[in-house]
Amino acid sequence: MVDSSPRQEMLNALRVSDWPTWGCEESEFPWHYDRTESCYVLQGSAVVTPDVVHGADEVVICAGDFCIFPRGMSCTWRVTAPIQKHYSFE
Repeated sequence: MVDSSPRQEMLNALRVSDWPTWGCEESEFPWHYDRTESCYVLQGSAVVTPDVVHGADEVVICAGDFCIFPRGMSCTWRVTAPIQKHYSFE
């Protein structure tokens, strides 16, 4: 799930600015989510392509997007511009 225009009230209620940050240069790598991840992209962009098993289309995420990646999802991340995000695992 990608919300390209999250409400500031929601971000404040979740205390997103207190979450740790993660960053990565342009690259491509496989990833598997053992837990649900919520994240808010601070800068950069990436194309996230779920494995065929998940039956979802690729999504482009970029600065300002709020995303939720479900537990159990396997995908490939292709970071197209150096990315930095706040993240939280459930």
